[in-house]
Amino acid sequence: MPLSPAERTNAIKHLRSEDRVLRKVIDAVGPFALKLERKRFAMLVRSIISQQISTGAARSIRRRLEELVAPAAITDVSIRQLSADELRSVGLSAPKARYLVDLAQNVSHGYVKLDRIGRLSNEQVIDELTRVKGIGRWTAQMFLIFSLGRLDVFPHDDLGVRSAIRDLYGFDELPNKEQCLEIAKPWSPYESVASWYCWRSIDLNRK
Repeated sequence: MPLSPAERTNAIKHLRSEDRVLRKVIDAVGPFALKLERKRFAMLVRSIISQQISTGAARSIRRRLEELVAPAAITDVSIRQLSADELRSVGLSAPKARYLVDLAQNVSHGYVKLDRIGRLSNEQVIDELTRVKGIGRWTAQMFLIFSLGRLDVFPHDDLGVRSAIRDLYGFDELPNKEQCLEIAKPWSPYESVASWYCWRSIDLNRK
């Protein structure tokens, strides 16, 4: 479900009032412009592909996978119809090819119910998704943010978020979990929005 204008407004108001550092980032970045990925299976595939490789490499692999299954879309059915060699041919590693097959089988057999998963709490979603090989807590959190639109998810292990916190809040090194959680306390219940601005702050510094 798309985020309502009221939700976006409330989130920005809260973050601007509770965190002076983040207020400057919000002013520099502009409106919160997160777009949700409605195709839940495709979102998980994209997350698995993106693990531990550059954004450019992940985009290329995803494009080749889309071309491979065309004219069908990336679904549990289309992935199950591909052999391991076909999956490897688009640039996937052997483990990631297995992860995609495992995800497709879990969805096809109803062990992971993506059509109903939005009814679950954050932790229940994480528990359900991490049953699948290759899906850890970070991948499940990305799904919560970018597919389900949950506003209260804080991916403290995310390298981009940790790097942004280091640069914005004056840490000499990447902050640990406890330090990240302490910085994020004022962000509740809009940790996802704050994390999005952390990611965008890195983009600003690259320009």
